[in-house]
Amino acid sequence: MPELERLRAGHAPAVLAFELANRAYFAASISDRGDDYFDRFTERFDALLAEQEAGVCAFHVLVAEDGAVLGRFNLFDIEDGTAVLGYRLAQQAAGRGVATATVQQLCRLAAAQHGLRTLRAATTHQNVASQRVLAKAGFVPIGPADPADVGGKPGTWYERDLALEPPNVTTRDR
Repeated sequence: MPELERLRAGHAPAVLAFELANRAYFAASISDRGDDYFDRFTERFDALLAEQEAGVCAFHVLVAEDGAVLGRFNLFDIEDGTAVLGYRLAQQAAGRGVATATVQQLCRLAAAQHGLRTLRAATTHQNVASQRVLAKAGFVPIGPADPADVGGKPGTWYERDLALEPPNVTTRDR
């Protein structure tokens, strides 16, 4: 059973492998990170850990039993009881309810561990899978996203009030 873990230095090799293995898959629905991301991966990874230590972000990885990273689920710009949610899931885990279940779990952690009351997330209009994940996890559309927020493409911002109970996700929904 995959486990959601707080990002730590020891995850670096598995995160890099995850990003490289899924690069083309991600680029089909979100903007590509670019070669510079991979060329400077260690520096960027260390910067993420520093941001997390400062309390402005909380980064998580979904780790398979074999130690492979199946997804990244992150809380950015934590401030005044709100944060922005971002996530990406490996192609091999997609379409089975894993993202929805993990986003719901992160919503519970956001409230319990970080005292957050509201999460926001943006997705492009073409990323129907992400729109479904957000809707199933209790997010509602709140308005258009600036293309700069979603890789230069048209998109929508979604929001979830963490005090509200999430919808029930049945096996059929997954």
